[in-house]
Amino acid sequence: MSRSTEMLSLCELLPDNVVFDILTRLPVKSLIRFRCVSQSWNSTITNPIFITKHLDLAYSLSNINNNGYLLFTPLRNFLDPTPSQEWTTFVCNINRTLTQISKFEIPFPNDLIGFCNGMFCLAAYNDDSDEEDLRRSLYLWNPSIRKLKKLIATRPSDRAIFGFGYHPQNNDYKILRVTFAVQRVTRKPAEAEVYTLSTDSWRKAVISVESFSGSDSGPNGSVDQVYLPTRLSFNGALHFIAFSGDHKFILSFDINDERFREILLPQNYLEGIVKHFERLAMFRGSLALIVFGEDLLEMSDICHIWVMKEYGVVESWARKSVPMKRVAEFFSCTINGELLIERLTPYQSFLFDPESLNEKILSIPMPECMIYTPNFVESLVLLDR
Repeated sequence: MSRSTEMLSLCELLPDNVVFDILTRLPVKSLIRFRCVSQSWNSTITNPIFITKHLDLAYSLSNINNNGYLLFTPLRNFLDPTPSQEWTTFVCNINRTLTQISKFEIPFPNDLIGFCNGMFCLAAYNDDSDEEDLRRSLYLWNPSIRKLKKLIATRPSDRAIFGFGYHPQNNDYKILRVTFAVQRVTRKPAEAEVYTLSTDSWRKAVISVESFSGSDSGPNGSVDQVYLPTRLSFNGALHFIAFSGDHKFILSFDINDERFREILLPQNYLEGIVKHFERLAMFRGSLALIVFGEDLLEMSDICHIWVMKEYGVVESWARKSVPMKRVAEFFSCTINGELLIERLTPYQSFLFDPESLNEKILSIPMPECMIYTPNFVESLVLLDR
């Protein structure tokens, strides 16, 4: 008697709810194999209710005694005609070391839009498009179950910014696509579309906020430009730094009610500094704006960490300034409030503690892309589609 047959015989003696509970506690690789045990098991494992229960339980059973997880892919060698790319997952240990836990191959060269519940949202240029520089194909990819889903194509545009998020109340995934003209002098209002996984379709979304506080806003108070590197998924919403005319602010998109809202930036936050670049982040559970630049008085590199202690309340912005050598890129903040950044001279990826000012160099190759996530689990998402 095979092991699978023996297991099936034992499980037939148990109530269905007990079998269901046992299966939800098994790893993804085992569940993929067990789909072949019986039609009943396959039906259970591919059921959306089971997939959601398995995901929730995986998070609750995961080891939380760490400083989060790091996913990265090394820089591509464009001289290699057949470049091989892999995502590698590390756990960030409390002692600031990294331990590799998984590795999987990327299906094709791509731009990463987002990562959520073990699933990636990727963008790739269409090889057969006459407007190759304007039209891109989007994919949802779950490497744990080797499932790649190509999404319905969207209209070409001058420039498009994407965001990817999860709606837990409806157990659904959404992609926001904001398009706008490259030339700001046209003041052409930005347009938005929302893709919903449950319906596998796109629909238009109106970019309209209650008010813009700037004295020189776009046409009819519209958004006319969004910064690409500043997107952030936080507090059930996608966040971008945007412009309405000369008014600069944080544009948020609520994944639940699909409404756009304006969050004001700290007043005069660039005063006394020559900005190199800025990024949105989650800093110790709060929305944060992190600005890297040069202090005009000290003539030295500095980092301003602006933290919104009460979400959406402009008066709650508070600043912490720390000296920092020239930074090439900022990736994220860890659970403990350390900044994950990189330098190019010499090249180093490291963790920076803004409290102690200590740095910890990370022994990883030069990344093309790096993601930090406070929790990481393999999931069955997309198995039912």
